[in-house]
Amino acid sequence: MIAISPPVRRQSLVLGLLALLLFIAGVYQQTVIGFDSRFVLFAQEMLRHGPSVFPTSYGQPYADYSAVSTLFIWLLSLPFGQINSLTAWLPSAIAAAVIVALMYRLLAPYSPRWALLSIALMLLTSTFVSETRAVSQDLILAAVAFTVFYLGYAADHFGARRRWLLIFVLLLLGFGVRGPIGLVVPTGMLCSYFLLNRQWQRLFGFGLSAALLLTVCVGAVLWLAETVGGPDFMHDVVRMQFLGRMDGSEGVSGSLYYFTSSLGNYALAYPFALLALAAVWLTNPRQAGPELRLLQYCTAAALIVIVGLSIPQAKKARYLLPMLPMAAIIAAYPFQVAQGRMFAWLRGLMEGVWLLTPVLLGVLLLVAHRRFPEELPSITGILIFLAALQAIAVATFFRPRWRAQLLALCSVLALWSVYIVVFEPVERRLYDTQSFSRAAFALVQKDPAPLVMHAMGKDAKAIKFMVNIEQDLQPVFTESAQELESIQGPAWLMMDRLYYNALKGTPLGKLEPALSGRFDKNDYVLLHLLKP
Repeated sequence: MIAISPPVRRQSLVLGLLALLLFIAGVYQQTVIGFDSRFVLFAQEMLRHGPSVFPTSYGQPYADYSAVSTLFIWLLSLPFGQINSLTAWLPSAIAAAVIVALMYRLLAPYSPRWALLSIALMLLTSTFVSETRAVSQDLILAAVAFTVFYLGYAADHFGARRRWLLIFVLLLLGFGVRGPIGLVVPTGMLCSYFLLNRQWQRLFGFGLSAALLLTVCVGAVLWLAETVGGPDFMHDVVRMQFLGRMDGSEGVSGSLYYFTSSLGNYALAYPFALLALAAVWLTNPRQAGPELRLLQYCTAAALIVIVGLSIPQAKKARYLLPMLPMAAIIAAYPFQVAQGRMFAWLRGLMEGVWLLTPVLLGVLLLVAHRRFPEELPSITGILIFLAALQAIAVATFFRPRWRAQLLALCSVLALWSVYIVVFEPVERRLYDTQSFSRAAFALVQKDPAPLVMHAMGKDAKAIKFMVNIEQDLQPVFTESAQELESIQGPAWLMMDRLYYNALKGTPLGKLEPALSGRFDKNDYVLLHLLKP
């Protein structure tokens, strides 16, 4: 049994804090785009009307989520008096920093190099980067699941206390953030550990207790749903939180989707993890030391997540985030093994990728700048920074002792700097909704009349408008041309320019737009329909 030394504890906290600073760098007062709009709107309405069991949109309870993740954003926003990108993203960033700290604490007693390189591989994973700098319930679930796994492992191998109460509190948190899947995933990961260790009493005791807790939680949610919104709302909760994810009504993907799509969505960690497992299988080590046993535990936990989440028909790349820390640990395992030709080959391959990352990103920026000069007006500063990182990486390549760690660090800094300095600003300009929304709402306030949103979807494009205004609003929604033509003035009509062009030859088509502009990467218009 290995005890975690005080230096390792301090180092894990320092790494977690440094990671948190990286995750929130430059996020304050960024515009809200995309999927974040829904959760920011939830938090805005909570800030105006107070906490609730379910988040609300347009003043009505929303059935697809509980209010737990919204409560986090609300609490962090109270000192500011408003919701901003920092308070919206901070729960995700904190969750990611917790994973970083616990990964180091899990692996450093065996090898600090293994720990650091595992963290680096996770930080170099595309889905992790994008979800860390967003409102991500799945990243919070990943932190919950990894913490539960760590607590189970630490009790047996690091002489830590067996914290059952904390584990069950975390399961409740997982359910509150992500619904039933938020309790099932961490339960499955810890049960896989008990199964490999043949701890049958703990396996069945914990599994049955978690199943009972799940039953109680589901019953409580349904009771609260009926209390808040009546039987119809309770049925919506069942459909959206339970049946919709199982039967594919929220989107269908193949059974092998996670196994194949992860080669891109979870690169570099997932592909290198597969290669590392192949190397372990081919070398067939005769004795299983604690490091190899830990690798087996991580493999089982990752498989539980991938296989378990492959059962529901609805699949999205971000759902698989609880698997990522395990994949990163497995991928970095070749740096823990001293012997073996395949492991040496994998180490060389990874070091080569890290060595070339700054120059490859620089080349991609140059190509993108040549093709889209209006979107990338100036990239000189970031190119100089990438060149400096490349020089450091080349110099480091000839220093074997710290080569892997420093190459990985240069690669991480290169990727995150390009993402923060170049990709995010471009993405937010392309998908901006704030400029048009505020200009349109200013016209509506100047000459008050109902706002009609045509073919925007109450839970889709319309939310991206609502998140940019600072008060409650109840728009009128139309989907067909007939519904739109039945609108009587005075009214303001907002629609995609394509729909406006299709109205040519009709009375509405003769109206000149009061406002034209870009909204979520499309051209939109605002029409003013006067009294007949």
